Amino acid sequence: MAIKASEQIWFNGKLIPWNDAQLHVMSHVVNYGSSVFEGIRCYQTDKGPAVFRLRDHMQRLLDSAKIYRMELDYTLHELIHATLDLIVANKITPCYIRPIILRGYGTVGVDPTGSPVDVYIVNYEWGKFLAGDEVGIDVCVSSWNRLAPNTMPTMSKAGANYMNSQLVRMEALVNGYSEGIALDVNGYVSEGPGENIFLVHKDLLYTPPLANSVLPGITRSSVIHIAQDLGIPLQEQAIPRELLYLAEEVFFSGTAAEITAIGSVDKIKVGDGNVGPITQAIRSEFYAIANGKVEDRHGWLTPVPVKQPVAV
Repeated sequence: MAIKASEQIWFNGKLIPWNDAQLHVMSHVVNYGSSVFEGIRCYQTDKGPAVFRLRDHMQRLLDSAKIYRMELDYTLHELIHATLDLIVANKITPCYIRPIILRGYGTVGVDPTGSPVDVYIVNYEWGKFLAGDEVGIDVCVSSWNRLAPNTMPTMSKAGANYMNSQLVRMEALVNGYSEGIALDVNGYVSEGPGENIFLVHKDLLYTPPLANSVLPGITRSSVIHIAQDLGIPLQEQAIPRELLYLAEEVFFSGTAAEITAIGSVDKIKVGDGNVGPITQAIRSEFYAIANGKVEDRHGWLTPVPVKQPVAV
């Protein structure tokens, strides 16, 4: 999906023009993939624009950086306010927000010592990522496994991890599917290339635990809370591949995918191929909260100020 350029980007504490956000080809991140990032959505509510789970996303960003020993000069509070400043400055809502922490130009070699740690925050207009509103999308189980434990940390949302995601997604697309599902190294269901996964079997909602090489998704967490609110029994457990074929409902969750129903897996229809009742209930409640139609009972929405915030 093409990027629609906005006017400014937040870079190391200041706003710079979009076209000035450039990297040297010998930056550490270009050569060794040393970056962590987030994907965040800002929704338009009846009370004005609001960012969905901004604090949780920024905390995960800091956690990802900590795992990779990236020391920052910015606090959680400062990154939150920088994001709001940027949204106000660019005057784009609703929007997609992409904070990135990366190792820049300084040294060459696997050891990043001496390379600066740079922070960017970008926001731009972006719509729906996957279909699946009425009829679920067609997906396949990938021949590519998710990362094995103790190889690369899957709890960190690192750019390098998404080389694996690229393989999963490209394989799915070239074979005529909308998306892929990766198994972990033990053959249990893990996640999509950029989404967590849930399935319904015999009125019980299942999702793989973090131990199955799963990113601790913010939308995944939201689905778990919403299921509890709606009285839908949920279990985190290892899921064998064949349960995908026996499930009455399967859906993806993620910032980009939001709540996307899956209509078939490996050309085996899920239920009747349409959006199932539990998926619909969870999705409806998710959008109702994100769009400000119901009470923000979990405190997930951060309102965007109507004027430029005071710098912190």
